[in-house]
Amino acid sequence: MDAHALGELLREQAVAGRPYLEFLRSNALSVGLYVLHVGDPDRQLPHREDEVYVVMRGRSRFTAGSEEREVTTGDVIFVSAGVRHRFHDISMDLELIVVFAPPESA
Repeated sequence: MDAHALGELLREQAVAGRPYLEFLRSNALSVGLYVLHVGDPDRQLPHREDEVYVVMRGRSRFTAGSEEREVTTGDVIFVSAGVRHRFHDISMDLELIVVFAPPESA
């Protein structure tokens, strides 16, 4: 078993000083914490992996391809590999668990 407390991950991410903190990796997937604050730009580019976001806390708009919607605490979003996507108009700091399958390329 590999278990992580969100509070500890948030502290590690803050100390690292980067929006994304990978905290788990296996042959099949990788998992990280992605934090965006109100006013932060989401600078990510399309990934070569399928991706799932779990919104642990926050509120913003989210665009994937030509689709746009509001996202908030408790939402789960799937984005296929290669699709342009981003969080924007962040109105409440976002704390996101991100799952890549296969593991995200470095």
